[in-house]
Amino acid sequence: MFEDLDVFATIVEQSSLNKASRILNLSQPALSRKITKLEDELGVSLFNRRGKRLELTAFGQTAYNFALEQRQQKLKFMQLIAKYKGDDQISVTLGASLTTLQTTLPPLVTAFMEKHPTAELKLITGKTHEIVSAVRDKKVDAGIVASAIEEPGLRCTALFDDHLELVLPKSHPLLEKDDVGMEMLHGLPMIIFSTGTWYRKLTDDLFHRAGVVPDIRMEMDSFEAIVRLLPACKAAALLPKSYLRSQLLDDNDLATIHIPALKETRRTTSLIYPDSGGLSAGAKRWVEETKSIFGQLARQHHHS
Repeated sequence: MFEDLDVFATIVEQSSLNKASRILNLSQPALSRKITKLEDELGVSLFNRRGKRLELTAFGQTAYNFALEQRQQKLKFMQLIAKYKGDDQISVTLGASLTTLQTTLPPLVTAFMEKHPTAELKLITGKTHEIVSAVRDKKVDAGIVASAIEEPGLRCTALFDDHLELVLPKSHPLLEKDDVGMEMLHGLPMIIFSTGTWYRKLTDDLFHRAGVVPDIRMEMDSFEAIVRLLPACKAAALLPKSYLRSQLLDDNDLATIHIPALKETRRTTSLIYPDSGGLSAGAKRWVEETKSIFGQLARQHHHS
């Protein structure tokens, strides 16, 4: 029940099942089941449901206040544990390229902070080569970049492979085609990455090899902005598969089309850190736990 109370508090704070599902990384049906279960256990309603809107009942407000008190008590308890374990001394400075900041880093930071609630994480963003230089020059403890890196003095651990997928509104006529190839991107209204980004170079090279010239409607470097603008612009985009979670696609009324030639855009997201040791205890924990998380994901994927 106490875990479900924390889920309930997050829904109240976000004023929406949709937003809460993204933060909690749970589907909306799963969230609804948790709230129904909590209401059954308590024997009272927490929300008045008015269409898609959720309004707290009088008891729901009382339950929310209790959930906040519980959250504070849990935090104090975790801080106490951390103090005994020495976690309050953890300080890690991370470097991340913009693409990994938007896709890979958030769940890693969440997992790390849950284990080490008093740790201090600092973040520096930049282009891939800037992050590599920052790790090499010890300006950051470790970096996550969307490339495989070979650099003297640095260790590079592959986390996962990724490639681009064609994304478009569910009403797009291309979705009615049985077989979509690169040639169909010629003259297609598209939103693409800004000049100077790694993804822009990747897509420019791809278009050049295929002899394709799309109708470029907008250029930007935010995945979220691209996703939100696709339906309004009735345009398509090429986005990394790892970013295209089913919940994200459903929330924005989007679909993907697999084009075999897009496998050529495969790239490896990697964790980089100094090879010669010298990492702080906190940085070592970050490196070990990041490897562990992706090792588990790889094993799950292999067995599924």
